[in-house]
Amino acid sequence: MLRFLRNGLRLVRLAFALARHDALFPLETLRIATGIVAVARLVRRRNDARRPGQRLAAAFTDMGPSFIKFGQALSTRADLLSEEVAIDLGQLADHLAPFPGVDARRTIEQELGRPVDALFTSFDDAPVAAASIAQVHYAVTVDGREVAVKVLRPGIEEAFARDLDLFYWLADLVERAQPRFRRLKPLASVRAFADVVRVEMDLRMEAAAAEELGGNFAGDAFYRTPAIDWDRTARRVMTMERVHGIPIGDRDRLLAAGHDVNAVLKKSAEAFFYQVFRDGFFHGDMHGGNAFVEESGCIVPVDFGIMGRVDTATRGYLAELLIAFLRRDYRTVAEVQFRAGYVPPDKSVDVFAQACRSIGEPIFGKPSNQISIARLLAQLLRVTEQFEMEAQPQLLLLQKTMLMAEGMGTKLNPEVNIWELARPLIEEWMGTHFGPRARLERALGETIDAIRKLPRLVDTIERIAERERRRAERELTAAQADGPAGRWPRLDWALLVAVAALAAAISAWWI
Repeated sequence: MLRFLRNGLRLVRLAFALARHDALFPLETLRIATGIVAVARLVRRRNDARRPGQRLAAAFTDMGPSFIKFGQALSTRADLLSEEVAIDLGQLADHLAPFPGVDARRTIEQELGRPVDALFTSFDDAPVAAASIAQVHYAVTVDGREVAVKVLRPGIEEAFARDLDLFYWLADLVERAQPRFRRLKPLASVRAFADVVRVEMDLRMEAAAAEELGGNFAGDAFYRTPAIDWDRTARRVMTMERVHGIPIGDRDRLLAAGHDVNAVLKKSAEAFFYQVFRDGFFHGDMHGGNAFVEESGCIVPVDFGIMGRVDTATRGYLAELLIAFLRRDYRTVAEVQFRAGYVPPDKSVDVFAQACRSIGEPIFGKPSNQISIARLLAQLLRVTEQFEMEAQPQLLLLQKTMLMAEGMGTKLNPEVNIWELARPLIEEWMGTHFGPRARLERALGETIDAIRKLPRLVDTIERIAERERRRAERELTAAQADGPAGRWPRLDWALLVAVAALAAAISAWWI
């Protein structure tokens, strides 16, 4: 009851914030809390010239850090909102007024257990950047290294915990009150959002992510991550090498400095490919201000709070889907969706292929530089209700990252398509990992693994058989003591299962 009252009051606050910006349409679409929405309409701002997505973004900004982050996450959900609204939410700026430098110093001293002056010879109280969760200060260590120090906002963990509780409550309310929305998995989507935020709240995790990404590109002269200062890093403080360079989204400055923007774009496309398809570990917030181009041309990403992982099966699905769309092979696009289990098997592959064609042709009929795969995926999500497709929360962050990659590519060179640059790498990767030879090698590896496990299985079955033999002897002795008729000893089901397992393993090996 207490949770209901607490979140009910917060829902009222949310509804009135949406009404002030004439952005009640999400609650109206979900058809929940209709009474609260009806009252909020009384204070609705009329004749607002902004687009619906812009009004919703403004309302989320008023609601604070959690809603800013949540709005950015919703920018991938064209299936929940219109494509136009999703695009506008994608422009939601993660910028807030900075908190005082004295608070940052206090956090550093509490987390690291030493005075700031003992850690740094200089520390800029004015932050260079302030976002919803943390802000960044430049400093110089006592051994003379230039660093960037990231510090969490005071009380941010508690604020997010309250808002996450509201998001879970609303998602549960939607699933119970509106069964038609269950296929969109609102609870799973909130859970995925919470997982991302939880990592962002522990800057040690961000530091570890930076090192892992950097390790994946070890030896690459044109892509690296900043060095982490672990001695000056804790849960609420992270210190890393200060990067000197030009933001990758600032085309004019790159050109003025003599950089080849086409080379930068090509390397960006390759880096994105390697992260997603080779490593299955990618930077999930790659906007134009989150990577710098050094004087040497090396690309250095920063801000590793939002990272994503993609398993091998999903990588294969994505590669097949992307290549099939680029080839305008809509039958294969449909078959990929069915094989992945994203479309119910009782639906028609031909009809789904027709729907994919209706999505792809308007996009691929344009010049190559205007083709947007992110827009394509957003349109694909729009047909989910017709075919009873379930949402895939694990793909939402990747979709958002693809949208950012396209935007960054357009800024660097509006005449080049980033996906065409990555296409040869994707096709080569598909041939290496999913071609006939790769399938044969995987099957051989699985067979060898099964053979290696066979002695252990036999040993386990022998132990079970010995245990059952002893039990049978005890039962036979007891039966003989009961009378001359006696009784048959009981054969334990565990022994039958074990013998059957051994027989199956041997059969699979011989086949």
